Amino acid sequence: MGKFITFEGGEGSGKTTQIKLAADWLKERGIPVLATAEPGGTPLGRKIREILLSRKSCAIGAEAELLLFSAARVQHVRETILPALEAGQWVLCDRFTDATLAYQGFGRKLDVEFIRTLNDFSTCSLKPDLTLLLDLPVEAGLARAKKRTAGICPEAAEDRFEREERIFHERIREGYLSFAANEPERFRIINGAADVESVRREVCLHLSALP
Repeated sequence: MGKFITFEGGEGSGKTTQIKLAADWLKERGIPVLATAEPGGTPLGRKIREILLSRKSCAIGAEAELLLFSAARVQHVRETILPALEAGQWVLCDRFTDATLAYQGFGRKLDVEFIRTLNDFSTCSLKPDLTLLLDLPVEAGLARAKKRTAGICPEAAEDRFEREERIFHERIREGYLSFAANEPERFRIINGAADVESVRREVCLHLSALP
């Protein structure tokens, strides 16, 4: 079996950039790697992603949002992640079950224990070998995210969550930090406010420490 590493963090934390850099680092060392993202990773997941993240999407209730993320994850795990792990690949995933707990549990205030049960069902109880949490203050992350989407036409921008109130994002950060405190053996907290190269070095250090 390969290794399953998830990258988590709030908006603008730099996960997508760091996953690409980490994948290149692993490839240079001859390690087979698959970089993927949630929601996404399959044709169905990409369609659901458009519904969930696009600002032009219709209104989505919190419960419906949760179930859409879970539907995308079911397909993602069975069609993409598990086959890659069974083939010996290292899978780097941009968000996974912790994101659902943080965004829909803490952010939307849905029942966290129910979400944990749903996550176990959706993933066949798959757990990451390592979770890298890129943490930074909410204001800094939202400023980065806004800058990233500034040149994108409104119809194509994946910023439905970024447009939520600041308190929503503060609750998400609180959730992530509580998960890391409760599972220190799995989580590594990285200063997401640092420059790209400093974060890259720390990410690679944690990857190299995996048995």
